[in-house]
Amino acid sequence: MSGPKILQDHHLLLRMVPSMSIDTIAPPNQKIRAIPHEFTPKLVSMWREGYSFAYFKADALAGLTVAIVALPLSMAIAIASGAKPESGLFAAIIGGFLVSALGGSRFQIGGPAGAFIVVVATSIETFGYDGFLLATIMAGMVLVAAGYLRFGSYIRYIPHPVIVGFTAGIALIIFASQLRDLFGLRVEHEPAAFAAKIETLWAARASYHSVAIGLSLVSIGLIVGLRLWRPRFPGFLAAVVLGALASYALGLPVETIGTRFGGIPNGLNWPALPAISVSRIAELLPTALTFALLGGIESLLSAVVADGMTGRRHRSNCELVAQGIGNIGSALFGGLCVTGTIARTATNVRANAFGPISGILHAVFVLAFMVLAAPLASYIPLATLAALLAVVCWNMADKAEFLHILRHDRGEAIVLLATFGLTLFRDLMTGIATGVILGAILFMHKMATSVDVEGGLDQTGEEDEAALSASSEDIGVFRITGPFFFGASGAIGRVLGNVIAIPRALILDLSGVPFADATAAHTLEIFLKRARASHSKVYITQANAQVRSVLVRNGIDQPDVIYANSLAEARSEAAAGMAVEVPR
Repeated sequence: MSGPKILQDHHLLLRMVPSMSIDTIAPPNQKIRAIPHEFTPKLVSMWREGYSFAYFKADALAGLTVAIVALPLSMAIAIASGAKPESGLFAAIIGGFLVSALGGSRFQIGGPAGAFIVVVATSIETFGYDGFLLATIMAGMVLVAAGYLRFGSYIRYIPHPVIVGFTAGIALIIFASQLRDLFGLRVEHEPAAFAAKIETLWAARASYHSVAIGLSLVSIGLIVGLRLWRPRFPGFLAAVVLGALASYALGLPVETIGTRFGGIPNGLNWPALPAISVSRIAELLPTALTFALLGGIESLLSAVVADGMTGRRHRSNCELVAQGIGNIGSALFGGLCVTGTIARTATNVRANAFGPISGILHAVFVLAFMVLAAPLASYIPLATLAALLAVVCWNMADKAEFLHILRHDRGEAIVLLATFGLTLFRDLMTGIATGVILGAILFMHKMATSVDVEGGLDQTGEEDEAALSASSEDIGVFRITGPFFFGASGAIGRVLGNVIAIPRALILDLSGVPFADATAAHTLEIFLKRARASHSKVYITQANAQVRSVLVRNGIDQPDVIYANSLAEARSEAAAGMAVEVPR
């Protein structure tokens, strides 16, 4: 199941979870501790609660389960990104360890993600691998800063159609990047851009390899079949192991990790900094910001999914800091970008993990596999890894939700298609930025159309002497309902501007206005000038604290207007004032 779909399915569950941090839980006879600081890693919180050997066994089993999934995926993602397979393993080991040890989610599994394949491949093609590593370190610093600046809560405002659109675009781009190995095509240079890639692959269509195609189909069939027959069985690992055995035993004439990359090392690199210069940093800044934005979105989306599956609550800003440190650490060891991975995190939860130790052990197990099985990895066919990613792409794209948005909401469909198209044919950053802007415009339009202005000359009056002494034609009441902001100010201004005869007393009922901005205040000021010219007294009633604060800061205050606590109070004061006035 894809990330956006999982997130949507768990929205209801999230609303049902009590608004209490799990870290407030304590033994029955002890005083409940205060909620830890928002930057305290969940690993620390877990130790404070108490950690037993039974919990460790659960975490060890979950960590092993996730490592079995992460091992082939990490190599496949690295190869699809234009990097060596070990760079994906380094990211899973170093980045995965740091994300679990320092993160704000109990169950988050960090590592290389399919969502990064497009931007990583483009970065490596443009700046070389050394430039990519520097961009990753810069992205890590941006994520750390974003976390400490408490930007984590803002990522949740990305519209759902944007998430569905860029996820579908990424899935299609990743699938296109696997066509070469799925069909065994002979291509000297494969462009990273989608349109150029398809053109190049189509030109090489006659070079297909029947054995590679057969191995791809068998691998996909095995993965899908095991998922249907034995959902808990590691289908990815089974396909990779059987593919490697077939390649070794039968001497299949297909490309393998060994023939293309010379195998993988049996240990980690020594940490090292890439070449750094001011001009290089300026050149890589847009790429680094793209990595940071995508990493932040993906990791927090994954953490929310884990929250929905467990009832726990993550700390978004702490998670961003951990993701930043994880990216810096991964790049220092030559690894790929790191983010929270939805599929591996969900696997961790389903494997009954207790806390972050499972993620730490997952990194340890991947390291152990790499040390012990490095020679065997040389026989893994690239067609099998491509088949694995093809299945990942199919699951990543939320096809049902994509069609649902297209059919049921024209405005959101425009946001979806714009994000999808620009992600596909331009780049991910442009797609997300355009989608967010269009989504914001759509939201403002909906908010503006929800604003209503009603009223006119008061026909009710009040059952007291002051109210009865005033003619109903002397008091006008206008009720504004809805958010009074720049998007709605034009419509409200036109309604108020059409008032031909301004009564002696004018009441603006703002009880239905949840918030206002400076443009709203300016709109009211224009109307108030007309009221003052007509010697009319203006009352503003039932404005909440935020609305009144905005109006006062923008000059709408006494003596130009009189603020009243209720409509009845405003009517009474207006009627009493007119009772002692000389009629106009």
